[in-house]
Amino acid sequence: MPPENAADHLDLTDPSVVADPYPHLAALRAVSPLAWHSGMGVWLATGHAEAGAVLRDRRLGRVFGPRTPEADWDTFNWLHADSILDSEPPKHTRLRRLVAGAFGRGHVQRLAPRIEELAAGLLADLPDGEFDVLQRYAEPLPVLVIAELLGVPESERDHLRPWSQAIVRMYEVDRTPQDEANARTASAEFAAYVEELAAHRAKAPGEDLLSDLVQARDGSDRLSAHELVATAVLLLNAGHEASVNGFGNGLHSWLTAPDRPRVDVTDGAALARLVEEFLRHDSPLHLFERTAKEPTDVGGVHLEPGDKVAALLGAANRDPAVFADPDRFDPTRDPNPHLAFGAGIHFCIGAPLARLELEVSLRTLLARFPDLEVVDAQRRPTFVLRGFERLVVSPRA
Repeated sequence: MPPENAADHLDLTDPSVVADPYPHLAALRAVSPLAWHSGMGVWLATGHAEAGAVLRDRRLGRVFGPRTPEADWDTFNWLHADSILDSEPPKHTRLRRLVAGAFGRGHVQRLAPRIEELAAGLLADLPDGEFDVLQRYAEPLPVLVIAELLGVPESERDHLRPWSQAIVRMYEVDRTPQDEANARTASAEFAAYVEELAAHRAKAPGEDLLSDLVQARDGSDRLSAHELVATAVLLLNAGHEASVNGFGNGLHSWLTAPDRPRVDVTDGAALARLVEEFLRHDSPLHLFERTAKEPTDVGGVHLEPGDKVAALLGAANRDPAVFADPDRFDPTRDPNPHLAFGAGIHFCIGAPLARLELEVSLRTLLARFPDLEVVDAQRRPTFVLRGFERLVVSPRA
């Protein structure tokens, strides 16, 4: 049994922890890879085996608790309750089957040349000197890609990232009343927009994923109006947040690595390994929570129904029991069984698109700027969704 309240010293709102959580997570893992945090009321899994067990155990689920007063949080609540991410079988099984069927109609594969075209267009506007690679490249590209995937018109894309950022701020441990108000407003506006766009696609289908989602059916079953909107919003939120942070975190890790290993990004296998190390070394998502649905034993801990446990993905991805020299950025690491996309039934449905996007955007960026260096970097003050506010780079002289 882990030491009592072994995780209480870990303050996920402490700026020093947010800036560099890895020494703190390693210290907790050394004491107990599955530890109780009394302040958060949750067990924290920092070991790779324990986090993997949390993610894969069917007795642990995503149990969404609606926010109250429910009249104020109505749209926010159903956007989550009717999404794949916060549903459990049999609803999750049905939703994932319908969404995967729409996803499987070649949408990701057909996007490869378009991603390269969009990336090249953004690069054409960059200066030859220093620039913020997030603001000018990594942030707009995933929004453009997801918008293309869902068929959002170019003139209507500017709202997508602000809406998404307001909603995902609710996943942090230090949200404020203003954050909550912003999330309610963004949820209502985002849902209303997707509802209108879906209604248009129902009358005039296009060659896009939203059109396929509108028509998605399995026998007599199909997505409800709320499920359709919740799926589109989830894809927009998760699709570009993970890509932006995965790109920025990984690029910073690579460019600031002490030995700065070189990678031939024209080699497809080498580029794929580089992307996996981007995702492992400084993961874009650090905490994913589950709730016990029945009596369960995980990592030597007995859980009763209602007990909460969270997989700390960044900690698991630096577990020395699985990854040799885990703090070192190694683009040749193979195998690389990281948990950045989760595991089990909630494994990220957009993982193939995220990998494709990272590979194409990296290859395109480095074709123009083969040797970059970091000039300035500022972290976002968030733990759960880990990323940078600013990442200024410059070609090496």
